[in-house]
Amino acid sequence: MRISLEVIKDKCRQQNITLSELLKQAGVSRNAFYTLARVDYVLPKSIRAIAERLSISPSELLTEDNKEMEKMKLLLNKADHLTSKYKNIDPDNIRHTLLLLQEPPIERLRRALTRGQKSYIHRE
Repeated sequence: MRISLEVIKDKCRQQNITLSELLKQAGVSRNAFYTLARVDYVLPKSIRAIAERLSISPSELLTEDNKEMEKMKLLLNKADHLTSKYKNIDPDNIRHTLLLLQEPPIERLRRALTRGQKSYIHRE
């Protein structure tokens, strides 16, 4: 795996910024960027060796750590399950309730009290 200068330059053109502006905004020095651009492989040798031994592409060993997305998928699956089980319940209310149940009890209490105070103020 190597860096594609063409892809980077094309993306810069699409976003109307120069390569220099991109590097400055990303906090990457020109020297570091061009050093990476010249090497044949940007992954460490150890990753390549493991992938080679497993007869897979090194990219298969890489993942983006996106725990929040996984948590949201689980929540949505649970909400869908409850919606199919209880037909008269609003799916948005289920999702909202499941989200709130993930918060600590003291935070849920604080929200409820704040909401209660606001509704009391609006009644007058």
